[in-house]
Amino acid sequence: MERKVFLNGNIHTLNESKPFAEALVISGNKIEFSGKNEEAKQFINTHADVIDLEGHWVLPGFIDSHAHIILGGFYLLSVDLSGANSKDEFISILKNYIYENKERWITGGNWNHQNWSERILPDKSWIDPFSKETPVFVMRMDYHMGLANSLALKLAGINKHTPDPPGGFIERDKQTGEPTGILKDKAIDLIQKVIPEPSESDYSKAIDAAMKEAVRFGVTSIHDITYENHFKALQKAEKENRLSSRVYTRLPIKYYESLIGSEIQYNFGSDKLKVGSLKAFADGALGSSTAYFFEPYADDNDNFGLPMDILKSGELEHQILLSDKNKLQLSIHAIGDRAVSEVIDIVEKVNSRNGNWDRRFRIEHAQHMSDKDFERMRNLGIIVSAQPYHLFEDGDWMESKIGAGRMRNAYPFKKFLKNNIKLCFGSDWPVVTINPLKGIYAAVTRHTRKIQNDEGLIPEEKLTVADTVKAYTVDAAYAAFQEEKLGSLTEGKFADFVVLSENIFDIPKEQIKNVNVIKTVIDGKIVYSV
Repeated sequence: MERKVFLNGNIHTLNESKPFAEALVISGNKIEFSGKNEEAKQFINTHADVIDLEGHWVLPGFIDSHAHIILGGFYLLSVDLSGANSKDEFISILKNYIYENKERWITGGNWNHQNWSERILPDKSWIDPFSKETPVFVMRMDYHMGLANSLALKLAGINKHTPDPPGGFIERDKQTGEPTGILKDKAIDLIQKVIPEPSESDYSKAIDAAMKEAVRFGVTSIHDITYENHFKALQKAEKENRLSSRVYTRLPIKYYESLIGSEIQYNFGSDKLKVGSLKAFADGALGSSTAYFFEPYADDNDNFGLPMDILKSGELEHQILLSDKNKLQLSIHAIGDRAVSEVIDIVEKVNSRNGNWDRRFRIEHAQHMSDKDFERMRNLGIIVSAQPYHLFEDGDWMESKIGAGRMRNAYPFKKFLKNNIKLCFGSDWPVVTINPLKGIYAAVTRHTRKIQNDEGLIPEEKLTVADTVKAYTVDAAYAAFQEEKLGSLTEGKFADFVVLSENIFDIPKEQIKNVNVIKTVIDGKIVYSV
């Protein structure tokens, strides 16, 4: 069996019984030994490869607990509006892209009007003059809002007489009633239905681009939000050995009956591709003013947010109860405090009716909390899957949306840990970068784009580097039922690890965002190196 010996490292194993090591010995795709250099050298023979780590800091491979892999791949291959800081820049980037790309549809986006000096929503009138013959639909960075041009609206049959779909909103001109091109949440589906389905080749290119991006940043395992047709494309990639990072899929909850009928249960599949978890939405997003709150938005006193129709109708509760009864894991998106609270209400019913089992129920995001819900969350064993870099992106304008009073329970990472709530971290890529080191930086400094000082935003919620790394490794593995195989550099586990340019535990915290991954190792193979 192939053996590799990595020597001369500063290895932070996250294995409590042996927290530090100098060397790792890899046999096949698993860790055979971790410990001192001299002991590791005993494993060296004519068949062993020896790699000198040159004193660099080594961590277990980062696990991204919430990403959209195929969406991210398509984002890398489409127009990128994330660099637009004004209306003029938004128009210029999109105009140049359309002129340079003769595509049938223009998609992509990642724009964020909240970071502009004038926080106005884009309008179809901005882009119609240069896109009369090209349908355009570009998403806001949270993927809960998008802008369509007039041609795209026409192809989708959206006009002034089109009603808002349940759980969605069509922005309209206050004088004419005509759609402005802005579609929110379930209204996005009206456009998605007419956008041509990507080809098999398109999916393959997106997955390959996503895998390349993941390993560049040391992400060795990904908890994917897996949309329609994505699992099929991921299966193909696995069969063709094109999945470098491991993928733990969460399928749309609408497929719950199919999974139950197929007798699939949680954590089923290979060591590269897993299935058995379901994802649903309880509300929208803060930047789109669709996150669901108990109190109205500070900048819109008539708006409490947009709960998903399945939450209001009771259908979400029905789907969760049946899925959980059949041993399927649930991951529910909830951002506003009321959305989080109502999901916890459902989990209480699930626990009462279905009994105790190791369900590892997850709430994705949980960005805003009510005081009363921390204890309930802990008692139910709910896992919080949060994305710390959202704080960096959203922090500067958050108070204008929710007011000062609710800020103290915004991104309450420290409160989660003080209440013994399991916390795992991810990116939500392509909403923000997939780079975990940017996430670690945000969690430990609480910096935002404009607040870059020692205090940070809501400084009492800062985490230590150790707590944050644990949320990206050990606890992220637990959230996917994979703690016996991943998350720490322990003998018998998979040889997934990263080599960093600097020791993030010792350098000034504000410098963590500049640290680079110089090697990514998955299954004992170096899949990225600089």
